[in-house]
Parts: sequence; C-alpha cells; structure tokens
Amino acid sequence: MNDLDKKINECFAGLVVRKDLVKEVKGNAIVPTFVLEYLLGQYCASDDEDTIHSGIETVKGILAKHYVHRNESNLTRSLIKEKGHHKVIDKIQVTLNDKKDVYEAEFSNLGLKEVLVDSDTITAHPKLLVNGVWCIADLEYEPSEDKKVSPWILDALKPIQLSSFDMDLYLEQRKKFSSEEWMDLILQSIGFNPEHFSKRGKLFQLLRLIPFCERNYNLIELGPKGTGKSHIYSEFSPHGMLLSGGEVTVAKLFVNNSNGRIGLVGYWDAVAFDEFAGKSKRVDKALVDILKGYMANKTFSRGIETLGAEASLAFVGNTQHNVPYMLKHTDLFDELPDKYRDSAFLDRLYYYIPGWEVEIIRGEMFSNGYGFVVDYLAEVLRSFRDVDFSDRINKYFTLSSDISTRDRDAVRKTFSGLMKILYPTGEATKEETEEILRFALEGRKRVKDQMIRIDHTFPIVHFGYKDNSSGKDFSVTTLEEREYPRHYYQNVELEDQAVPIEVPQVETEPAVQKAVEEPVVNVSEPKVKGLKEHQEVYEEGQKGVSYDVLFGPYLVGAAEILVTDPYIRAYFQIRNMMEFLETVARFKAPEDEVHVKLLTCPDEFNSAQQQDNLDKLSDAMQAAGIDFSWEYDVKGTIHARHIITDTGWKIDIDRGLDIFQKFDMNDGLSITNRMQEYRQCKRFEVTYMKDKR
Repeated sequence: MNDLDKKINECFAGLVVRKDLVKEVKGNAIVPTFVLEYLLGQYCASDDEDTIHSGIETVKGILAKHYVHRNESNLTRSLIKEKGHHKVIDKIQVTLNDKKDVYEAEFSNLGLKEVLVDSDTITAHPKLLVNGVWCIADLEYEPSEDKKVSPWILDALKPIQLSSFDMDLYLEQRKKFSSEEWMDLILQSIGFNPEHFSKRGKLFQLLRLIPFCERNYNLIELGPKGTGKSHIYSEFSPHGMLLSGGEVTVAKLFVNNSNGRIGLVGYWDAVAFDEFAGKSKRVDKALVDILKGYMANKTFSRGIETLGAEASLAFVGNTQHNVPYMLKHTDLFDELPDKYRDSAFLDRLYYYIPGWEVEIIRGEMFSNGYGFVVDYLAEVLRSFRDVDFSDRINKYFTLSSDISTRDRDAVRKTFSGLMKILYPTGEATKEETEEILRFALEGRKRVKDQMIRIDHTFPIVHFGYKDNSSGKDFSVTTLEEREYPRHYYQNVELEDQAVPIEVPQVETEPAVQKAVEEPVVNVSEPKVKGLKEHQEVYEEGQKGVSYDVLFGPYLVGAAEILVTDPYIRAYFQIRNMMEFLETVARFKAPEDEVHVKLLTCPDEFNSAQQQDNLDKLSDAMQAAGIDFSWEYDVKGTIHARHIITDTGWKIDIDRGLDIFQKFDMNDGLSITNRMQEYRQCKRFEVTYMKDKR
C-alpha cells in the first residue's frame, strides 16, 4: 500500500475496500458494482491480506449459492421447491394486482412472476413499486390446493444498501486529509486511479456525483463514446436509476394517469437518461413540456393535483462531431433531437460537462487502491441533500450583477455540490473556493453561450465575479472559447461582450496552456502549391521520410479518403494506419471532418484482435474530427496498395504504409518511436497521379 492507502485504512477502518477485488469476485455475474461492494464491505473491509483472502472466498461462496444466473433460473426454482425456501440475490419489482387485491413481485433473473408480497414490505420499501431494487430475499414455496393461488411467497427481503452510518466520524476524519488526498480518495472510491487524471480531469469525474448530493440538479454531458458517462448512474449508487433513451415515457418518469402511480422522480435521488443524443430520435413533445416544468419548478401534475419531487436529472449522450466542427456549423447541442434543442429546456440545465475533455477509459485507469465502499459513499452523499453550502461563496466573492437568477441558481447549486464532495465540513480556503467557483461558472456559461447561438433573443451574460477583499473583477471563459475563438464568436455581439476583465493566475495543465497560447494552425497550407504527377524512389536505409512529407500536401482539402492495403493486420501495421490518420489530422482544418475508409483483408490467425484494434482506432479518431471506418475484402482479391482522395489524387505505394524498418515501439524515450523522420526506410516506390475516374 502507498501512503494514501495506509491513511485511508487508518481513518476509515471497516468502511473501505480494495477496488480491484470487484473484478476478482464478479466473474460472469451481471450485477451492479454497488451490490458486489456491499458484500465485499461485509467481509473484506480490511487491510489484512488473510482477512481479504478469506472474505473473497466467502463472497464468492455467497454469489455462487445465492446469486441467480438467468441460465440457471430453472435449477434455482427447483431448489426452492424441494427445500421449501431459499435465499436469493436478485432484482425485484412489485406491482399491485387490483383484481386479486394483492401485491405481486417479479424476480428479474429468476424469471418468477406473481410472487406474493405482504403490505408491510411495500410500506417499508416503496421503491419496489418503481423499476425494481436489488435485494437479498427469502423466497418460500408453499403449494396450495387452489391452483389459482401462487405457491411462491416472498417471506422477507433486505435491500442491498447501508442501513446507517456515522456522519460525525466522516466529517472528523476528513480533516486529516489534504484537499489533494481527499480528491484522490473520492476518485478511488468510484473506481479510478488518480495518477491517470489531471486536476481538471478529476473534477469532471466528481461533477458526475452532484446529482446524488444535490436535490433537483440538472446536468448534461455530451462527448465521444467510451468515457464512462453512464457508469456512475448504473453502477455507483442504489439511489440512482439509469434509463436508456427508448425507455423514457411520461407515465414511467412522472405519473401513470391510468392508475395514479408516481413515476421514477418520486422515488429515486438521481435519474439519468442514457443515449440521450441522436437527431433522428422520436421524442414525445408532452414529455419535453413536463420535463421543462419539473426542472424549473420541481413539480408535476397528476390530474388536478400538483406533486413535488426531489430527483436530480442527468442527460448523457454521444457526439458524432468534434468541437470545432460543431462550433463552426451549429453548436455544442448539435446532437440533441430537435424537441430538446428548445432554449426553454436548455435553460434549465445547470451544467454542461464537456465530454470531449474526459479521458476515454482504459484498463490501466482503474484503481487497485483503497476507496470507500460505494454504498457507504452513496449514503453520505444522500445525507448531504439536506445541506446547502452555496452561501460559502459570499465569504470571499460576489457573483457578477449581470448573472440572471436562473444562472445564479445553477452556479450556486454546482458550487454547493462540489463543496459537499470535496469540503464536506463546509470549510475551504479562498483559493479552493475560487477554484470550484470558476468551475461552476464555466459549466453554466457553456450552456448559456450555446443557447444564445440557438435563440438570439436571450441576452448576453457576463459570467464573472468580484473579489470581496481587493474589489477586482474576474471573468470566466470556457476552454473551447479560448481554443477556437474564430468559430466560438460567430455572434458578433457575443464576441464584443466576451473580453475578459482580468483573469487570476490559476494552475493550468501544460497541454491546456499550450492549446490556449498556440492555437492549432493548418500546417499544410504553404505546401499544397505546385503539386504534380510524378514518381519517387526511396532507398534502403534512407532517413528523413515521413507520412507528412509523402502524403500530407495531397490530403489537403479532402473530405473522403480511401486507403486500400491488404496488410493492415498485425499491431505494427495498425499503428502505421494510426500514424497515417495522425497525418490526416495535421493537414485538415480543426473545424472540418474527414471520412477515411480502409479496405483490407482479415488476419487468418487472429482476426478478433485485428477487429478490436481497428475498432479502438475508429473510436480514438473521433476526437480529431476523423470518421474512420473499415471493411474486409472477403474475396481476398486486392493486392495493390494505394490512397485515393475525393480531390482527385491517387497515390500508389508498392509497400503500402509499411515503409519503415523495424524499430522498438515499446521504448517511449526513443526518438525513432516518436518521430518518423529518424527511422530507416525499406526500399519503396511511390507514384502520384491524378485519378481520371
């Protein structure tokens, strides 16, 4: 254990667990993380290796004996029938059968319906009536002479969640951690290794927790695939519910008018809409209208009755285009269905997490250190829903008078949520307060600036604050505003209003600082003049050759590129393809998109790995504005290797992209690994011609 892990175990003994144990016990069980960590918290909450090993075996035994696998449901039902009763771990949902005047449970994996449940159980656990709850349940089988009576009876159940905790202990122990240590502890608690995240990256991960600790908080996150947008809502807390885009209805979310039953917002702390983006999706306008009312007023109607609810809403979805493309052609809400691109709906969003800044999740990013049992942290956050830290801003700063009431509420709720997560005692230094205040302002500014692009009737808002002690005013800008000012300020009025007053000296990640100081420039522009048809021959061992030199000028302005090469199979060949795509990225304008298609042949020995690597490459290139796709020539008839662009160039390469001699790809400190110009070439020929087709 490192020093932080030792400190975590000393301060929160019995409340933390080693995060890599989840994978060890999960096996093939399709069960949420909070269910597994609930069990691990009972038996493995220790730093003693013998206790951990024994606990793992115990948990594995419990899962093997009581967790219901779908493909073994008949065997489990037979076991219950023969024994008369048995304990199972399953997701249970209850409905009221008004014809029989009884409550009936449905067991998800067990495949059982019409299991009798007594009214006291429903009174104690009302969430059973809405979308189901993971439980440890005692199930009995009592056959009756009356064949109409179900033999299945739910004798008792225990929802898988913590029953109580000591808040005073939590707050007292927090004082023993520095701000950085505490942030890393929370990040490890949700399963990530803090060493792989920048300070800004950590804050984006923690922002996803705000719906669990703030009532009626409305959050949106749009970005590339694979960044873990929905993970926190499906796996982290027993108080959160994740819905796929097609499952959302008025009846399910708010109220079913046919039976008067309250929907999800009445029972869950956080309801997340997965796959929220998609221009072609059909959206119920009535749902959008009710959502707008609920997000603004925290109420909805059931007939003539008005009801209130506290559920926070999170909307997560994938983007298809990169940031400069969206800013040039539309806006950062480009992927939403038209009915959600309604300024009244968007104005009710408190924060826009820029998913393009969130790292795509890789295997090494998961933590093997110690963190809170997620169920414990979930209960802590839930308890903080009764607390408001928004007034802590006033100690050091005053928000700009330009900020409207709705903008002010959004900023304050985000600030309050981050305070609860990072500084639960309510005490933060002036520098710490300013850091999260700027973060809160940035997320709301991203929403408001895009709304102005959609609806010009909205007034310009200056997002800033005043230092109470010095009297200085400070402005807040978004990162994309600084990176792509040419496209961000398409509205001239917005550009005029967006001149910063004074920006405080805050810590900036090196990559971000470089992007701000040195905007991306199309490096290929001076090289495209005088291109002509010709042939080049490169000798064995020659250096100074790169894809930028060979192909870059001929790719300028291309929107469609076809690469034909039967030998993009092994890892080093797929890396060659990646470096070619990097050249495409360097020679295109940041706001443009280029579609690159690869035609290749399957690897007869390891096609699964080949497909996996090509798919990863496709996902990775989205951030660069490159739509990379590939397909196999199943007939195996292609032999020539060439590149064809929609600007009329055809480049024949007798060796394809495999022009370099072997070098050590694993040595990250080798210049041959980093720069093609320093690699030795194989002998090859390349011919440039205008495609006459």
